[in-house]
Amino acid sequence: MAGNSQRKGAMRKAGTKKGQTVGSGGQRRRGLEPKGPTPKATERTKHPAARKARADAKKAEAAAKKAPAPRSGARGGTSVRTKKDGSELVIGRNAVVEALRAGVPGTALHVQTFLDTDDRVKEAVVLATEARIPLKESSRPDLDRITQGAVHQGLALAVPAYEYADAEDLLDRADEAGEAALVVALDGITDPRNLGAIVRSAAAFGAHGVVVPERRSAGMTAAAWKTSAGAAARVPVARVTNLTRALKAYADAGCMVIGLAAGGTTLDDLDPELASGPLVVVVGSEGDGLSRLVAESCDVMVGIPMTNDTESLNAGVAAGVTLYAVSHARRTP
Repeated sequence: MAGNSQRKGAMRKAGTKKGQTVGSGGQRRRGLEPKGPTPKATERTKHPAARKARADAKKAEAAAKKAPAPRSGARGGTSVRTKKDGSELVIGRNAVVEALRAGVPGTALHVQTFLDTDDRVKEAVVLATEARIPLKESSRPDLDRITQGAVHQGLALAVPAYEYADAEDLLDRADEAGEAALVVALDGITDPRNLGAIVRSAAAFGAHGVVVPERRSAGMTAAAWKTSAGAAARVPVARVTNLTRALKAYADAGCMVIGLAAGGTTLDDLDPELASGPLVVVVGSEGDGLSRLVAESCDVMVGIPMTNDTESLNAGVAAGVTLYAVSHARRTP
């Protein structure tokens, strides 16, 4: 009855703030209200999809830690992976197409299965077919494994290790051609593009080969081959253990050894008689020049005349200028 505060359902229990004990007070009605869209499976911590996503993230993080550094040759500007045996893997669509255009020899062109092709992929396949390079279809996981996590874009060109000649073979090559030997020896040239440019100049001016030391020197990589613009297929490159010893062997075989140095006799005064005989031209790095022992092995030091504003030339340019001067002297009666 009205005013009876003792009736059931009208009392508030001591120590509680939940309100009346009888009736839902609208809680059931509020429980039926929408709570928004259902979270994605990957966002629900106990869902199998969420557990798989966390596992995949951990694997990706571990792979990133094992991946090569940006300048180690597998990713970044070089787009080349070099193996211990000297073979290489040219990676990425642009790099592969440029290598095939330059005639870089390959043993296999790996093409990702179900790859979205573009002009570069089509050209790579055509060039590889024309060069009789085997085509190998590889799955995405296989290419990831082969390239060790590099960004391959679905293409990778396997390049075999370069087969170096013996230093003596270069003199034999000159004898077979009935010409006075002309050999280019490199001291401290570490940039493969410089090596490729020198090989190209050697081919242009009639040199019979190029000699490089095993240590602290660039080798005939895919980058050097590409820079040579195909000249590496015509001019042999020899690798020696000790450059000083190799120069002495050339001297004992009757060659004159001339080294490029800023303070040497100018090329304008190069003795035609000296240039017409068996000759070894030694080129050093742009910064350090010739090492002491190599310089002591030279019979004559020559320099390229330049204006006072220019201190030195790139090694590839210096070699080209010198070889032209030698070629001109040999052609001049």
